[in-house]
Amino acid sequence: MDPNRRKILKAGAVAAAMAAAPRVLAQQADQGGAGTSVYERGPVRISYGEAGSGFPLLLIAGGGLNSTMAGLIRSPFNPIEEFSGEYRCVYADLRNAENGQSSGPLEVGRPWDSYTDDHLGLMDHLGIDKFMVLGFCIAGPFIWNLLERAPDRVVGAVLAQPSGFRPEMPDLFYENNMKGWGPALSARRPDVTMDLVDAFLTRMYRNGDFVFTVTRDFVRACQTPVLILPDDIPAHPYAVAMEAAMLAPKAEVSIFPWKQPPERIPLAVRQVRSFLRAHRPASA
Repeated sequence: MDPNRRKILKAGAVAAAMAAAPRVLAQQADQGGAGTSVYERGPVRISYGEAGSGFPLLLIAGGGLNSTMAGLIRSPFNPIEEFSGEYRCVYADLRNAENGQSSGPLEVGRPWDSYTDDHLGLMDHLGIDKFMVLGFCIAGPFIWNLLERAPDRVVGAVLAQPSGFRPEMPDLFYENNMKGWGPALSARRPDVTMDLVDAFLTRMYRNGDFVFTVTRDFVRACQTPVLILPDDIPAHPYAVAMEAAMLAPKAEVSIFPWKQPPERIPLAVRQVRSFLRAHRPASA
């Protein structure tokens, strides 16, 4: 076969596989098929998946309150593909995410903690005590909350393009979710009114700054190793990511920008891999 034609066909096949992968994973989640399971705790139902073996690594997709397992494949790098060869990767649809299969009540008085309950409850369900965590976007606040709630269980954390509070756009997350996530949830859940959504989002995003879930004093005292990969878009403020990196005594930070040009992404992945290996317990 002509070499140029071979290259074109190979590139086309790779592109098709990449395009199909999110649909396949989403379809598995939608159908509760191979690779997905369900964990239930009272009124909470969490759809989750696992891949690989080794020391446990909790993966949290970006996408804000619509974070789903399928979103991991659409991340700047696919953490399942990159790390399931060395780690027992665990991931789940976020409670009440659109196009996800996890559901539960809106706990207006404790929005961030309700999601952390799901993360820790899932690890308990799987019999996992100590673990590492890697996540994108909204995973930033989730991870800081995990580090505060379970400092003896999380042995290392990677925060990629973490969300944070931007003073010049204080209602960014509230408004985005009142327009997108909230109406879609209310439409499919008669028990969830927009007044309830408003109260939930107000408590979640209008009553904090910095990384939303913990204080600067906590980050300053946190002894868990963290690796931060900053971004610089409205929802992922560079200033907040770097402030957290400067405050945390055992923090490392990646090159910036690490996503552009795309050729830099493998370098960031190598740093993530080295970080995880360095802080994985020796007995794992």
